[in-house]
Amino acid sequence: MSASDPIGIFDSGLGGISVLLSLMAELPHERYVYFADSAWCPYGSRSTTEIQNRSLAITRFLLAHEAKAIVVACNTATAAAIDLLRDTFSIPFIGIEPAIKQAALHTRSGKVGVLATRNTFQGRLYQETSARYANDKQIFVQIGDGLVEIVEEDRIETPEAEELLRRYIEPMIASGVDQIVLGCTHYPFLISQIQKIVPPGVIVHNPAPAVARQTHRVLENEALLAAKGPGRSKFFSSGDTTEFDRLIRRLALDTSGAVQISL
Repeated sequence: MSASDPIGIFDSGLGGISVLLSLMAELPHERYVYFADSAWCPYGSRSTTEIQNRSLAITRFLLAHEAKAIVVACNTATAAAIDLLRDTFSIPFIGIEPAIKQAALHTRSGKVGVLATRNTFQGRLYQETSARYANDKQIFVQIGDGLVEIVEEDRIETPEAEELLRRYIEPMIASGVDQIVLGCTHYPFLISQIQKIVPPGVIVHNPAPAVARQTHRVLENEALLAAKGPGRSKFFSSGDTTEFDRLIRRLALDTSGAVQISL
């Protein structure tokens, strides 16, 4: 393992690209290997055992590609599997924590909304973070059923997406929340639609920049920061790559497309 080795990233699908974008801005000299587990997406409806088994298999795949650290760019996988991954493998793992702390610090109304998957709400990290930083705040939780599929199928700018987001967000706004935490890495791709719904003064928290900063700190502490060179990315998927290819090309992340593999 050396500083010139790539950073591994995985998610249940395309949502972790929102984290990759922040990583590339924070760490432009790094190389990245991204794995989208699209054949098993969404993780939010799967059992803890299933998610753990997938996370173990994907980690072994990323290690075979010489990953020096792995970013678990999925709230649900972080909640279900990151402790197991850290106990099983010796490289650094960086997970996703819901941005409860920042929302709790910035709220004026004392009311915070959290939009996430069911498994994220049930996970240790969400419960510990909420208890530590927001025990004196009112937390309004909403399970975002259907939103991952909208992102995966590139139906973001559709009336269907806006209608579903309104169903989830408007009750929180009516309750007086002035902070909304996005508890799934797919959801930042919906920010343009969310901004149509929330009134001025309501802050929407994307966890990706904080993950990138934490990754920077971890690599620096482990003497694993790449010193020079343009970063390059490789993309893999366990499922159909049609939408994946369209996204990474639109974002100018890659021109050759993702490689589909059986895992």
